[in-house]
Amino acid sequence: MDTKTQLEAPLYIKVNKIDNVAIVVNTGGLDQGTVFTCGLELKDRIPQGHKVALINIDENEAIIRYGEVIGFAAKLIKKGSWIDESLVILPASPNLMDLAIANDIPETLPPLEGHTFQGFRNEDGSVGVKNILGITTSVQCVVGVLDFVVQRIKKKLLPKYPNVEDVVALNHNYGCGVAINAPEAVIPIRTIQNLAKHPNFGGEALVVGLGCEKLSPMRINPSGDDSDIISLQDQQGFAGMVHTIMEMAEERLIKLNGRKRETCPVSDLVIGTQCGGSDAFSGVTANPAVGYATDLLVRAGATVLFSEVTEVRDAIHLLTPRAVNEEVGQALIKEMDWYDKYLALADTDRSANPSPGNKKGGLANVVEKSLGSIAKSGRSPISGVLAPGEKATEKGLIFAATPASDFVCGTLQLASGMHLQVFTTGRGTPYSLAMAPVIKVSTRNTLANQWKDLIDINAGTIATGESTIEEVGWEIFHFILEVASGNKQTWAEHWGLHNDLALFNPAPIT
Repeated sequence: MDTKTQLEAPLYIKVNKIDNVAIVVNTGGLDQGTVFTCGLELKDRIPQGHKVALINIDENEAIIRYGEVIGFAAKLIKKGSWIDESLVILPASPNLMDLAIANDIPETLPPLEGHTFQGFRNEDGSVGVKNILGITTSVQCVVGVLDFVVQRIKKKLLPKYPNVEDVVALNHNYGCGVAINAPEAVIPIRTIQNLAKHPNFGGEALVVGLGCEKLSPMRINPSGDDSDIISLQDQQGFAGMVHTIMEMAEERLIKLNGRKRETCPVSDLVIGTQCGGSDAFSGVTANPAVGYATDLLVRAGATVLFSEVTEVRDAIHLLTPRAVNEEVGQALIKEMDWYDKYLALADTDRSANPSPGNKKGGLANVVEKSLGSIAKSGRSPISGVLAPGEKATEKGLIFAATPASDFVCGTLQLASGMHLQVFTTGRGTPYSLAMAPVIKVSTRNTLANQWKDLIDINAGTIATGESTIEEVGWEIFHFILEVASGNKQTWAEHWGLHNDLALFNPAPIT
C-alpha cells in the first residue's frame, strides 16, 4: 500500500439505512485489521469499491444494498468480512406480470428557465449541435470505397469549407445476405434510416449503395428521391466512383458551410445517458450526479434518454411506478419481456452480465449493477418508451430500449436523435462516437487522475466528500450546454477518438 493510502482515514459508503453492506472508498483498498471510526474492524483485506459486511449475514440471508436485495449469502458471512462475488447467490428477476404501474409518479419539478445553447437550426425545425457531412452506406460492400473517399474529402475538400466540422461515414454490416423481410429486420432498417436523418447532418446526407443489395438506398434516403444516392455499379471504375462521390459531397459541403449557430432553447436538445466499464462507485457518485443533471434537463424542457435493457431489467419494479400512465408502464414491461425472450433464444440469461472488469470494480451481479445504473434516470416521471432505433418525438425522460453494449447502445441512441451523450465509467474506456460528442464522467478519483486527458468530469469527489451530487450534477448540466454550443470540446473530440457504429440486428442472416 502506498503512503497516500496509508494516510487516508478508512472510509466506506452505506447507501440506505437498511443496507447490511457498504463499499470501501479508499484508494488501493484497506488491509485486514483496519478499524473504522464506527468500530467496524475488517476481517479481510478488501479492495477499493468492494463490499464489507456490516453485520453477520447468515447463509441464505438477504444481502442488501441500495435498500434492495442484491442476492443471498452462499454461506455465513461474518461482520467485517469481504463479500466476494462468489458469496452472492443471484436472486430471481422481478416478475413482469406483477409490477405496480404509475402508482408513484414523481411530482413535476418547477421549470428551469434562463438556459440556452448555440445550435444549428435545420429546415425541418430540428437543431444540430455539430455541422457534419454524413455519408450513409446501404450495404457493407461499399465500405472500402467510401473509407478511401472520406479520407480524400477530408484532405482535399474540407479545408475549403471551414464551417463544416467533419465528414462521417455511417458504415455498418447490414444491407445484404440478411432476411430483409423478417419481422425483427425493422430494427436495423429503421436505425439506418434515422441515422441518415440525424440533425447534426443538417439535412445534407448522402447515400452510397452498390446496386444489387436487398436494402434499397431509396429506403434510407433522407430527401425521398434519388438526388442523394450514388450506386457504385453505375460508375466507370474506381476512379469514376471516387470522382462522383467527391462531386456530390462538395455540393453538400457548400450548403453546410452556410450554416450558422443561433441561440436555441434547451428544449431542442436530446441527451443520451449510458454507463460503461461500471464499478461499485457508479451507483453512488457518477450515475446519481448524471441523474441530477437529467432532472435539470427535463425541467428545462429537454429530452433525456436512458437505456440498456439488461441493466434496467432487475430494477424494473422501481421504474414502472414512475411511468406517467398505464400505457407507458406497459411499454416498459413489453421491452423487458421482448429482451427476456431474445436472450432465451440463445439459451442465455442475465448472468452473462456483468463483465470481468465490472466484477473487479466491486459489482457482484447484474442486480447490483442495475440498481446503480438506473440512478442515471434521476427522479423525473418516465414520459415515454422507444423500441430499439425509434426516433424520439416527445420531451422529458424517455426509456430508449437498447442492449447494454456500449457501441450498440450508442448507435441506437443516435438513431433516436441524440445530440450528445453523457457516459459514466469507473474502470475506464476510450469509447466515443463520431456523430455526437461523448462526455466522460469518472466514478472515482483514481481513474480521473490516471486518465486526466480522457475524463471530462470527475464525480469521484462525491465519494470523498469534496463535492455533493448536486454540485457535480450542475457541473455536468453546464458542461453539456458548453459542448452543445461548440464552446468546449470533450477529450475524445480533442483526440479524434470514435468507435464504429454497431447495428442491433436480431433478425436472421441468410
